[in-house]
Amino acid sequence: MESKQDKSMSIVMVPYLAHGHVSPYYELAKKLSNKGFHIYLCSTPICLEPIRNNNHFDDHQIKLIDLHLPSSFHQELPPHYHSTKNLPPHLMNTLLAAFDASKPAFSDILKTLRPELVIYDGFQPWAVEAARELNIEAVLFITGVQSQKIPKVTESNKEAMDYFFKNSVNGMTPLQRILKSVTSSSGHMVLIKSSTEIQAKFGKPDDVFGDVVPVGPLVQRPLDHDGDEKIMDWLNKKKASSVVFVSFGSENFLSQEEIEEMAHGLELSNVDFIWVVRFHGEKNNVKKTMHEALPQGFLERIQIQGKGLIVDWAPQVKILAHTSSGGFVSHCGWNSTLEAIIYGVPIIAIPLQLDQPLNANLVVDMGVAIQVPVRKEKKITRQEIAKAIKTVVVEEQGKEVRRRAKEWSENLKKKEDEEFHVAVEKLLQLVQQSKK
Repeated sequence: MESKQDKSMSIVMVPYLAHGHVSPYYELAKKLSNKGFHIYLCSTPICLEPIRNNNHFDDHQIKLIDLHLPSSFHQELPPHYHSTKNLPPHLMNTLLAAFDASKPAFSDILKTLRPELVIYDGFQPWAVEAARELNIEAVLFITGVQSQKIPKVTESNKEAMDYFFKNSVNGMTPLQRILKSVTSSSGHMVLIKSSTEIQAKFGKPDDVFGDVVPVGPLVQRPLDHDGDEKIMDWLNKKKASSVVFVSFGSENFLSQEEIEEMAHGLELSNVDFIWVVRFHGEKNNVKKTMHEALPQGFLERIQIQGKGLIVDWAPQVKILAHTSSGGFVSHCGWNSTLEAIIYGVPIIAIPLQLDQPLNANLVVDMGVAIQVPVRKEKKITRQEIAKAIKTVVVEEQGKEVRRRAKEWSENLKKKEDEEFHVAVEKLLQLVQQSKK
């Protein structure tokens, strides 16, 4: 695998402008660069900022390439909005339109770098067009859609289905974008952030998806972080598998009512917890304080009892990998879901939007999660939260979920390198054949 040919091959990678996409592209970039490929990760400066600021980033292995969205969009969409993170919801379609309009800038990048391969995301079929115009092979890498069959519309996924089927930008719905990206991929190959065993839960994929190639879970490894000593010190004092970690990702926000129910649910469970509480940066132009958002006296009570830690940021992978972690209250975003599975932490699922209900159904089916039931109007209640947490972390009836979580973790870790090796071989063959 370490032949001269590998070392000379260069790849440009272009993810969608969301942290949940850039992060797995970066993890894939690291693994490919370890195999000797020259990697160029291309995105907007604001999306690349967390990687640039990371003490562990090595720019000899991976080059970060700034993709500038057209200046004609800057009045409505200034550069700090060139990412879905903290973007006001009404500007999501504007961001996608601006991304579409960045095709000429992307073409210029390809003309300069002349890579052998482009790896692109599902929302930008223009990326494969730009590659083809320069006779460069291009392969789709899907970061978050695990089921290749279009799911039936249910009450829990209706919102997501409406978005994928009806929301149109430049005459294309998200579903049309993904299908065009799939059918345009070189060699009918689609890379997917998943494993063979997880994919098997979905049965045989539709023919339109061609050769689905899992690249493994691409989960981050725990790294040293500045500023997380307080959290880790607190965790180090707790018993094995006794703490529940609560986080809904960087782009999902609980309503005031949901925050209150979650707080009371955690107290009722009597389980030790770390809870990441976030507020949307732009919501009503007011950043709420923890004291305003949480029930009266809640912070004081948990501090006195030493039962919980409320933070606005936490090293998620480091916490999940810690022996004290016994459960993960999660929105079931795909990155978070795979992190929990790899580190053997059972999930208490509270899906909020988009693909999250589908992911939650999957992990329940795998036997590694319990979903918190929702009441009318999609409301979660403190009693159901407490019950699910106690079941997963403490009670005898959660024993099987805990066992299955450890079993899946061991199985996926065993096959991770082998699966990635197969994916790399297929990419090499594709590029070599195109040169003949």
